[in-house]
Amino acid sequence: MTNTHRAVFLDHPSLDLGDLDLSPLRQCFNALQLYTDTTPANVVERLQGASVVISNKILLNADTLAQCPDLKLILIAATGTNNVDLEAARAHGMVVANCQGYGTPSVAQHTLMLLLALATRVIDYQKAVCAGEWQTAKQFCLLDFPIVELEGKTLGLFGHGELGSAVAKLAEAFGMRVLLGQIPGRPARPDRLALNELLPQVDAVTFHCPLNEHTHHFIGAPQLALLKPGAFVINTARGGMIDEQALADALRSGHLGGAATDVLSVEPPRDGNPLLAADIPRLIITPHSAWGSREARQRIVGQLSENAQAFFNGTALRVVS
Repeated sequence: MTNTHRAVFLDHPSLDLGDLDLSPLRQCFNALQLYTDTTPANVVERLQGASVVISNKILLNADTLAQCPDLKLILIAATGTNNVDLEAARAHGMVVANCQGYGTPSVAQHTLMLLLALATRVIDYQKAVCAGEWQTAKQFCLLDFPIVELEGKTLGLFGHGELGSAVAKLAEAFGMRVLLGQIPGRPARPDRLALNELLPQVDAVTFHCPLNEHTHHFIGAPQLALLKPGAFVINTARGGMIDEQALADALRSGHLGGAATDVLSVEPPRDGNPLLAADIPRLIITPHSAWGSREARQRIVGQLSENAQAFFNGTALRVVS
């Protein structure tokens, strides 16, 4: 559907690495301007005359929106809406739509990859081979790092929506038992265990719930101490849900069997982070890459196109404000 709307994508490389088909998106607009990098100083200038803005992480605050009178539609190239002042958008009559569920297969497999990497100590063994330790071993194998089987173990899972359900399915395929945790701030459910009840029962815990005032730092030193010795902590949700200093301390103490996170409280971590210290054992950090398969990013392109076409047709799709 072609129309006279002009669209601006403020941070296009955050989605497209040159490997995506953008034609579904281009067909939605009379003109689509792609910017590789946008600073706070040039956001307003770039949005002048545009009726549609696409942003992944570029901040669109109340002051910015007030200076963009032609703007009618804000398309977020992600699920999180924290980069857009939703109240200000409503006040100016701007519709905001996000993308949802696009990264489920990618994040689910990343979560299990992290758990498997911790359980098998694959990174430690790879480092040992690179250091020549296998080459000088006295027998055919090197078994310096304890390996844990997932079969028969219990996974605690916070967040059992589309993504959490996919993780649970994969875990069960490895023979794990899955227990569901009660997310703070939500109504109690009979099939959800309270935090302090669940943690002592699990061999690993993983998170797939939003970060908000209820879940910020809801895993701290007291909660980590409730976990079994040798338990694994996996976070592919949001960094602020776990007290990062407490997690670093729990790993240094040897209480945990390992931890893996795809997220930190501030990203990118330009000013450091407690988890970036070089002396923390059995920790895996990936750079918020769990969502980023080509297939997942192409789904975002499709959803952005669907959201735009729905708006132009006078209907609502994935509208959050």
